[in-house]
Amino acid sequence: MLNLTLVLNQALNGVQFGLMLFLFSAGLTLVLGIMNLVNLAHGSLYMLGAFFAATIYSWVGSLPLAILLALPVTFLAGVVVEFVVLRSFYQRDHLDQVLATFGLILFLNELARVVWGAAPLNMAIPAFLSGRVELIPGITYPVYRLALIALGLLVALLLYLLVAKTKLGMLIRAGASNREMVEALGVDIRLLFTGVFGFGAALAGLAGMAVGPLLSVEPAMGDGVLILALVVIVIGGIGSIRGSFVAALLVGLVDTVGRAFLPGLLVTMLPRTLANAVGPALASMLIYLLMAAVLLFRPQGLFPAARG
Repeated sequence: MLNLTLVLNQALNGVQFGLMLFLFSAGLTLVLGIMNLVNLAHGSLYMLGAFFAATIYSWVGSLPLAILLALPVTFLAGVVVEFVVLRSFYQRDHLDQVLATFGLILFLNELARVVWGAAPLNMAIPAFLSGRVELIPGITYPVYRLALIALGLLVALLLYLLVAKTKLGMLIRAGASNREMVEALGVDIRLLFTGVFGFGAALAGLAGMAVGPLLSVEPAMGDGVLILALVVIVIGGIGSIRGSFVAALLVGLVDTVGRAFLPGLLVTMLPRTLANAVGPALASMLIYLLMAAVLLFRPQGLFPAARG
């Protein structure tokens, strides 16, 4: 019989992981959907955001203040990357974009090693967010992880309001649907692209800042999460914020709950030796099986962005 405490904790861990993955992937899907730019260096912006926050945190001693100060710095870093490197690749094919942004990954990872060193940086969880809170009698959960869930939901709501209810959001949606028409109407598409890229960098950086106290902040920390973000974009639909939100939660829950319970479930069905060998490998494949299933029935993703 499954332990209720373990099930609830793992489900909340999956939601928290999914919301942080949404913060990371939302900017990437906007850049890909609006600018038609394949940016493999998005994980490096996640890494830079975490390093900026860790450095400022060591100066000011307040994690919320460090995040508030690191966000505009990460935005500016994204603007610089877009202006100096990526602006000339908008009209190039995707292979050129992949090669250029892969080069950016190598450059930014080495830059991080030069500036901050190869040793991981630790970000302490603030005292007011440490400890555990009782959710229901007998079941507790870490306060900091609950704060991350609240942060993810708040940012998702604000992002929805921005995209769906503001003039800027209208331009973003129009740019995703028909950027040539937006440019013909007199909108400075280069400025829009730069702003969208910087905004996406800030979202990626926010995800890195938020998980910094749970993980070590180190060079190349964003490379692995990039793969998961691409899975989220494929499942949700390119250019779709709603799709990224739903897909990120699905991926977070499937990955976390699957790793926690699938190996034990297989032990009840297969010989223990075989189950112990197959279980972890199969659990790590679940999100890719989920992606394959979605592509089989909805090749465009769950909530594809409208196209003109």
